[in-house]
Amino acid sequence: MDSSSGISSNSSSGLQNSGSEGDLLDQRKRKRMISNRESARRSRLRKQKHLDGLMAQVAHLRKENHHMLTALNLTAHHYVGVESENTILRAQAAELTSRLHSLNEIVSFLCAGNNDGFPSEEEPVYGMDYGWNWNCSSQPIIMTAAAASADAGFLY
Repeated sequence: MDSSSGISSNSSSGLQNSGSEGDLLDQRKRKRMISNRESARRSRLRKQKHLDGLMAQVAHLRKENHHMLTALNLTAHHYVGVESENTILRAQAAELTSRLHSLNEIVSFLCAGNNDGFPSEEEPVYGMDYGWNWNCSSQPIIMTAAAASADAGFLY
């Protein structure tokens, strides 16, 4: 009986050991499961935080893009205005250059017909015989900026 009671005490202590080992394994399994859940929760939080940051960046970039498009449209509008003004100024410059060339030809014609450089009393110049001083030098007529801007009004 001793031997059978020894075996049974060994087997009952073996059952106790395997029971405590099972409890230990269950505790480790529960601990790992809790740890995994916590890790997954932290991962979801990091992912959400990253997504929120990306969404904020998208909003910021869209706002910046809108401002840039507005500035680009304003600059393009300004460019069209400047280009239009430039075209007008080029046309005015061409007209004034043509007028200046014509005036230089008239002066040169008037000076060429006279020995002293002044129109003679016998040959009146129509619309120009008002006592003006006709000093016919070889220099062409140079129009000042003030005269050009005053004369530009006659173009339109």
